[in-house]
Amino acid sequence: MSIAEHPDTVLIIDFGSQVTQLIARRVREAGVYSEIVPFQLAEDAFHRIGPKAVILSGGPASSIETGSPRAPQIVFESGLPVLGICYGEQIMCAQLGGRVEGGHHREFGRAFLDIRKDSALFEGVWEEGSRHQVWMSHGDRVTALPDGFAVIGTSTGAPFAAIADEARRFYAVQFHPEVVHTPDGARLLSNFVHKIAGLAGDWTMAAYREQAVQAIRDQVGDRKVICALSGGVDSSVAALLIHEAVGEQLTCILVDHGLMRKNEAAEVVAMFREHYNLPLILVEAEDRFIGALEGESDPEKKRKTIGRLFIEVFEEEAKKLGGADFLAQGTLYPDVIESVSFTGGPSVTIKSHHNVGGLPERMNMQLVEPLRELFKDEVRILGKELGLPDHFIGRHPFPGPGLAIRCPGGITREKLEILKEADAIYLDEIRKAGLYDAIWQAFAVLLPVQTVGVMGDGRTYEFVCALRAVTSVDGMTADFYPYDMDFLGRTATRLINEVKGINRVVYDVTSKPPGTIEWE
Repeated sequence: MSIAEHPDTVLIIDFGSQVTQLIARRVREAGVYSEIVPFQLAEDAFHRIGPKAVILSGGPASSIETGSPRAPQIVFESGLPVLGICYGEQIMCAQLGGRVEGGHHREFGRAFLDIRKDSALFEGVWEEGSRHQVWMSHGDRVTALPDGFAVIGTSTGAPFAAIADEARRFYAVQFHPEVVHTPDGARLLSNFVHKIAGLAGDWTMAAYREQAVQAIRDQVGDRKVICALSGGVDSSVAALLIHEAVGEQLTCILVDHGLMRKNEAAEVVAMFREHYNLPLILVEAEDRFIGALEGESDPEKKRKTIGRLFIEVFEEEAKKLGGADFLAQGTLYPDVIESVSFTGGPSVTIKSHHNVGGLPERMNMQLVEPLRELFKDEVRILGKELGLPDHFIGRHPFPGPGLAIRCPGGITREKLEILKEADAIYLDEIRKAGLYDAIWQAFAVLLPVQTVGVMGDGRTYEFVCALRAVTSVDGMTADFYPYDMDFLGRTATRLINEVKGINRVVYDVTSKPPGTIEWE
């Protein structure tokens, strides 16, 4: 379901690569709208979207195995330019009459590509006879080309590392141009969408805003909308965009479920009532949510419970307003991607607290999700377009389930209060150190572990607090922030001294590759 029309769209068919989302990002950075679809739904999406070019992603499968994923044949029969990447190269060759084999020299990680022939894909980037670093990740390899193709690049483990059928505008590479480990990869993708596909590169946030406003007006008409406002960047940008489109037909609802950060509900209400002319209803629902969650330890049940209660609250508030026809929320493109099982993997439950699959029929309401085509950094750019101040746009994201998933194990009011205090101190120290804007997301986690400790002359038996801080651009991938020991020592001292219930502090240095379960 698209909130706006994009006449120049690149369709990315996902075969399960962990970095497919980066392809979309690189295409969008080139000023061209892109959309990812799982290979199982690709043919329907092809007819629905009417793309101007197609990219076939990498994937974990082996193209030589019976029943391995394939691209719809219409992709190759449409006359559109097609770029295959890694697994995408292999299936392009397999489907067009070439040959792919296993058991040859594998390449994983850094490799070097020798340019054997000039090509439109390399124009202005790489010249014949030059050598360049790329990133490989393959076991199988192409061993015979389909008719019409020529080799334009080779590597030690891939004699057909880059191939092209210039007449049909079919191109394929065994390496991954979308990752930063292929330094010139983004320029190759830009060549594909601009020089080969001939797309203008005029997809901007200003254009998106204009299209989205008109699409919201077309969808909503003169009917009422309630917006699930959390105070975060996503829901706030969605609310401002919808308000620009339909004005007083919009009512925002902030549910204080007791799982927000310390004093956050009051701060959000003050900000929106004082600085933005948006109708806002505050619903005090802490007892209702925490009462339903108390003692629950299963993270998926927590998410489902929170989602169900949100729906119930919105239903009740809509009735008080005399009814509403639409529920708006700040669903993002990563939410959509991570809520759909593209390849039968675990991603089907990653974002289960979002209503990306629709609302219960009994609500008799439709969803309005004006941001569901945007990545997190794109939402922030749109926020600037809408006039949100920089300090607000730069706020760290905080998920809908809030502290419920930052408190693994059974939830109690006491543990939530401990976590709120710890989280507030942690963020305070980050701000004092001038690190807030350098970090994409930071939060405290109260682990379901108690340890024996000695404080002063007494022995304690209290909780362990884990600190997390990550850097990211789009929210799909993340790496831990490299704090120095002085910061960690200072923060841990405050937490142990000031928060009764904590006697140990640890720092988590795990990363989040795309397609993995969100931290619980």
